[in-house]
Amino acid sequence: MDYKDLDRLIEEGEGFDVEFKRKVSTPEKIARAMIAFANTRGGHILFGVDDDGSIVGVESEKSEIDLITQAGTEFCLPEIHPAIDIVACDGKDVVVAYVEESGDKPHYFTGSSNGQAQGDDETKVFIRVNDKTMMASKEVVKILRDARPDAPPMNIEIGENERRLFRYLEQQERITAKEFSRLTNISQQRASRILVSLVRAGVVRIHTMEREDFFTLSYDVAR
Repeated sequence: MDYKDLDRLIEEGEGFDVEFKRKVSTPEKIARAMIAFANTRGGHILFGVDDDGSIVGVESEKSEIDLITQAGTEFCLPEIHPAIDIVACDGKDVVVAYVEESGDKPHYFTGSSNGQAQGDDETKVFIRVNDKTMMASKEVVKILRDARPDAPPMNIEIGENERRLFRYLEQQERITAKEFSRLTNISQQRASRILVSLVRAGVVRIHTMEREDFFTLSYDVAR
């Protein structure tokens, strides 16, 4: 990456695939951002760039790179190894870490430096939503897991619960897993499982929000 590439990323601003960091604060915080990009569609993290896009540079590119490497190997499971560039700009160094979209989703935040996930792993998965790193819901984690190449084949059965869901969405347009559970009088776990299967089949879409995910009919079905 050269100065022109860096300038283009800064000009576009923070968003779905770009995040600015004035400096590397802790490897844990960096790991969360890296996991979010790996679990979504990849992206660049620019260290030495302030929130307003001004270039402040990093104090020590070696120290920054060491912390990024530590974040990817000690706090991400599976490990994440970003491509790292150092771009000089007006006597200041910007460290650029590019995280590819992973084919080994989901990546977990271990919460420790021993490479072992702790507690409820599904609460330690992060994704990218607009310009934010957000914790993934259990439904999103299942979707990421089921999208892996080694995932078992998907079988979809359309029963009365699914038909009630479709009728509801044709009228109300959106529903949460909790609402679907109440609508069909089934457990929330089963409701979640049905919704995830329908998302995988392309029949339903999931929309990730800060408080709670919701589901809509896909465009083709709604049409």
